[in-house]
Amino acid sequence: MIGAVAEPTTQMGRLALAPQGGPADRSNQTTCDLAIGGMTCASCVARVERALARVPGVTSAQVNLATGRARVQGDGTLPAAELRARLQRAVRDAGYEPRALDDGADEEQRAEAELRREGWWVLLGLVLAAPLALPMAGMLVGWHAMLPPLVQFLLATPVQFVLGARFYRAGWAALRHGSGNMELLVALGTSAAWGLSTWLWWRAAPGETPHLYYEAAAVVIALVRLGKWLEARARRRTAAAIRALQALRPEVAHLLPDGVRRTETQDIPAAELLPGDRVLVRAGERIPADGVIEAGQTAVDESLLTGEALPQPRGVGDRVIGGSVNGDGAIEVRVTAVGAASTLQRIIALVQDAQAAKPPVQRRVDRVAAVFVPAVVLTALVTLLGWWLGAGAPLEQAVLHAVAVLVIACPCALGLATPAAILAGTGAAARHGILIRDPEALERARQVRAVAFDKTGTLTEGKPRLVQLEPAPGVDAAAALRAAAALQQGSSHPLAQAVRAAAGDAALAPAVDVQAVPGRGVRGWVEGVPLALGSLAWLAELEPGWSEAALPPAWQPVLAGQRQAGATLSVLAWQHAGHWRPLALLAFADAPKAGAAEALADLKRRGLVVRLITGDQRAAAMALAARLGLAADEVQAEVLPADKAAAVAALRQRFGAVAMVGDGVNDAPALAAADLGIAMGEGTEAAMQAAGVTLLRGDPRLVPAALDIAQRTVRKIRQNLFWAFVYNAAGVPLAALGWLDPVLAGAAMAASSVSVVSNALLLARWRPAAPHA
Repeated sequence: MIGAVAEPTTQMGRLALAPQGGPADRSNQTTCDLAIGGMTCASCVARVERALARVPGVTSAQVNLATGRARVQGDGTLPAAELRARLQRAVRDAGYEPRALDDGADEEQRAEAELRREGWWVLLGLVLAAPLALPMAGMLVGWHAMLPPLVQFLLATPVQFVLGARFYRAGWAALRHGSGNMELLVALGTSAAWGLSTWLWWRAAPGETPHLYYEAAAVVIALVRLGKWLEARARRRTAAAIRALQALRPEVAHLLPDGVRRTETQDIPAAELLPGDRVLVRAGERIPADGVIEAGQTAVDESLLTGEALPQPRGVGDRVIGGSVNGDGAIEVRVTAVGAASTLQRIIALVQDAQAAKPPVQRRVDRVAAVFVPAVVLTALVTLLGWWLGAGAPLEQAVLHAVAVLVIACPCALGLATPAAILAGTGAAARHGILIRDPEALERARQVRAVAFDKTGTLTEGKPRLVQLEPAPGVDAAAALRAAAALQQGSSHPLAQAVRAAAGDAALAPAVDVQAVPGRGVRGWVEGVPLALGSLAWLAELEPGWSEAALPPAWQPVLAGQRQAGATLSVLAWQHAGHWRPLALLAFADAPKAGAAEALADLKRRGLVVRLITGDQRAAAMALAARLGLAADEVQAEVLPADKAAAVAALRQRFGAVAMVGDGVNDAPALAAADLGIAMGEGTEAAMQAAGVTLLRGDPRLVPAALDIAQRTVRKIRQNLFWAFVYNAAGVPLAALGWLDPVLAGAAMAASSVSVVSNALLLARWRPAAPHA
């Protein structure tokens, strides 16, 4: 890389990377999030999505059963308020409850209250159903005793029509809209069992004690509600990452006096802060907003945001992130970003986006779920008629087999299989500083066969130092340094920053007509002198016929020594009488990151192809490769930014899917060309909006960690879908053949949902592999 590569703007970076996340121009679109109550299964999800999609102006609607939320995209033809009102009405008309989309403590308290209330209902159902189930359990050990029919009726009826009222309401709402759901299956099945028992009791002769099936209806309802309660508790655990991030936002900020309107420090709600405000952050407090330290020294704990275990030293001029914890020193911070523009809120939005979206496999499941309930009802009807009319079984026996089919076939597990795994996986990743933008990035990560790395700022610290400046004979070194620094005053490139840092506090002359040439250097006028600073190869382009042999003899050993050491070389030249002449040779050194070699070795152990693709000079790239354990054929050097995309395409053609790791801005074309873009660094806006995966701290070891958690999450999705289908594929035939009674069917159905969510929760224990000694 060279001293003055032009950096693409943030907007250019976003546009170049847009193919990973959809169309780049979304300025006219409206995004609306809704909370929805009453959804219980995949069929509910499909029905709500259809209702939302029919609202005029809606371009897409995705509903997440695990979070109870919907994300709707509008085409911008309706104002946001009107669109929200229409969507809420559509949800209500579909038979579900639109709820206020609360954040933070309010939502937490509401969810906890609902969970406690449901727990009491579950306990009541179990207490009433237990006496009915005990005689059935006693038959297994040879104890035959039945409660009197009246007692069974009095125990089962409140369970059926009080605790089971929610099933009737939801099932009726589904029927009114021409569809079905889990509640409809439970309502039909338990009503059949309760009705059959009541009819057998009514027609029994005086003194006769018929065999009744009240226990089947009561126990099924109690078990289903127990399963839903356990499922809700487990789902809350999968959403812990979002709640933990939301809890980082402090409520109070100490606003410093501005000398005009305020003459003393004032405590205000942190939500009222504005960019430009100055705040005091005392030791141990959370930083209320993104900003830059203007006074004080401290160490900042960013572990819950970036996954960085150790507090990081911060001083004047350093950036701090809202939500991180100040250490043992008071600091004064000037606010730079608040609200949706803050790093914390963008992290929360990215995690929510990932958890709201659906991978391709879930969309296929949703299509199955749309026809699942009608197919189950038809299967139950065939079972009833087959046993009663075909096999000549008593009506009550045929009804019980049909009830078992209705109960076992509940599609709850199908609806939870994918979102529960995504919630757990993306949440675990976010806790360790890995932001996965959407489920499609998970699928792409699983397919990766080669990983390409940029060099500066990715595998190296990205903070090069000017280690040597060798002036031409007769040229003052200090003057040459000031001229180089003046030429790069407006550049934020790391090498430009290194030159300005070496110049220190020296007064710099203004530079005019400055022109950056990507991949080569920068040229302009300083104090009336035309200057160019860039690579030796660029000087040969500017001055045809020139070669390194024309450099001053004193520079030759410097060139050889610095190249062997892996330094990046640039030359400062001036134009005189139509010819370019070298003024000074500059050598820059950039140390590799601590975990770079370990990360590359880890990727190779996983069987992945690793490549270093850099615009830096080959000697510098080869020196770094030797330190990191890369072979010569694993390095592509002196690749211009525009050519990196072609290099990625060549890797894909040779090895398969490619992940490109870069800083999210300078490597925009390559990140866009890759199957999976991984942006390293501090989460710039372009990176966080465009990359499939963003690493909040620049540790290369997070690259294999990101691929690992993505692969584990996809594996959990497939496991969950397998078991969800197995429950139904095995359970429905067993029930239809009469080998599964309604009570066992209810228990199996509840177990299916709980096991799917519990399997997903295993991802919450994931953490990146510990560094090797």
